[in-house]
Amino acid sequence: MKKVAVIALGGNALLREDQVGTIEEQEQNTTDTLENLVHLLREGYEIVITHGNGPQVGNILMRNDAGETVYKIPQMPLDICVADSQGGIGYMIERMLRNVLNKHKIQKEIVTLVTQVLVDKDDPAFRDPTKRVGKIYSKPEADKLIGNKGWAFKEDKKREGGWRRVVPSPRPIGIMNERVVESLANQGTIVIAAGGGGVPVYIDDQGRVRPSEAVIDKDSASSLLASRIHADEFYILTDVPFVYINFGTKDQEKKEFLNYRDTLRYLESGMFGEGDMAPKIRACMEFIQNGGGKSVITEAFKLEDKSYGTKITMEYED
Repeated sequence: MKKVAVIALGGNALLREDQVGTIEEQEQNTTDTLENLVHLLREGYEIVITHGNGPQVGNILMRNDAGETVYKIPQMPLDICVADSQGGIGYMIERMLRNVLNKHKIQKEIVTLVTQVLVDKDDPAFRDPTKRVGKIYSKPEADKLIGNKGWAFKEDKKREGGWRRVVPSPRPIGIMNERVVESLANQGTIVIAAGGGGVPVYIDDQGRVRPSEAVIDKDSASSLLASRIHADEFYILTDVPFVYINFGTKDQEKKEFLNYRDTLRYLESGMFGEGDMAPKIRACMEFIQNGGGKSVITEAFKLEDKSYGTKITMEYED
């Protein structure tokens, strides 16, 4: 049987920090990244693509705010904004991928799914919002929004006197339409799903699907999707070619191969930054723990070069 790989595109795969964010820039970055997936298709893999949406959903929220302030257009809730970003980014990835496949004369069907991801309405994250979203406000502006909308804010570390809205980031517990994703992938269709961590929803006491004003970690949702569709391998594409221990010190050491036990030891000893590599490591470990064969963290444009990337397995590879 063919292997199935889930590939999580990091933010830099679509938009880099030094760029303005024009559609031309995003399309070129996306194309460059997708070129690196061709070798997996050549090797017979079926692939499912997930992606981040941080900059894009932030821009949507700012347009939301501007529309209400200037034109009195009612703001849309966060779940609609996440779904909006999923559709737009998914369309861009699908269109760029069709062009890449056409260039390489590869015949594949591609489908983009706006994906709802289940969370627990009683998740502790709802009592402690931590995920910063949207624009930076002044303290008076933030106080007004707290009063009018009930939003939570935290001071922004990058700008003195600036405040940003924070929302919960609950743990994903289920993927809506996961069986559809699995079936399509096994039939040879490339599926783009769970963009930006998915649209967070919960099931209420009457069995209805309800929206949640939250943002789900993209890597955690991608790992869960990979496990639920019984993928063989899970890739996180980021902006570094390897995972390092003692990063940024004279004892810095890259790790090309890691087993589960050693990875857990490094994680528990604080070797991986909580705002950086730790969530990616946890996502990879969850996939392995749930029966996945291999997780890989590597640079977005180095995937084809197998000498790059940190490979995490239950035991060391030969």
